[in-house]
Amino acid sequence: MRVTLFDYGAGNLHSLTKALATEEGVDVRVEESPARAVDTDVLVLPGVGAFGSAAARLAPGRDAMRSALEKGLPCLGICLGMQLLFDSSDEGEGAGLGYFAGRVTRLTSRRVPQIGWNQVEGDRTLSGAKLDTAYYAHSFVCRVEDASVVTGWTTHEEDRFPAVVRRGRVVGVQFHPEKSSSSGVAFVRAFLREVAS
Repeated sequence: MRVTLFDYGAGNLHSLTKALATEEGVDVRVEESPARAVDTDVLVLPGVGAFGSAAARLAPGRDAMRSALEKGLPCLGICLGMQLLFDSSDEGEGAGLGYFAGRVTRLTSRRVPQIGWNQVEGDRTLSGAKLDTAYYAHSFVCRVEDASVVTGWTTHEEDRFPAVVRRGRVVGVQFHPEKSSSSGVAFVRAFLREVAS
């Protein structure tokens, strides 16, 4: 199975690559071109960086990537990667993929960013792995237009927002599974197994 990380030049991909490679038979590669990144079995949008600069890197291949997702290309979007699956963000200019309808806004909590462990409420994303607690590091969250795509919620202070969204073979997570201990890695492996079948 070829798994491609779309690199928008934002950060260290080492821990994510390591988590993906724990599943047997997975060949992980990193691709800077959004148009070439979709020539794969599974696309991963990593979770470090700012929306505006990532959207700018995505722009030349945005239509090709959105089309590939609509045609069934499995995708895991992590933190910023999840936010790029939405229409737009208050964090920066540029368009996301618009695969999920909604906008990314700043947390309404007193303590921002949210950094640390928090609950994943009622996770029903994957049959092979359920997460109760995960590691978060973010200041912005996705506000969905259609709550039926939310498969897990979380709350920081008084702000309740999606921890996980899913439509078809595309999953977005606000947390960092690659930093969420063995249960986070199990979540990644369960996703890869499910989309491989």
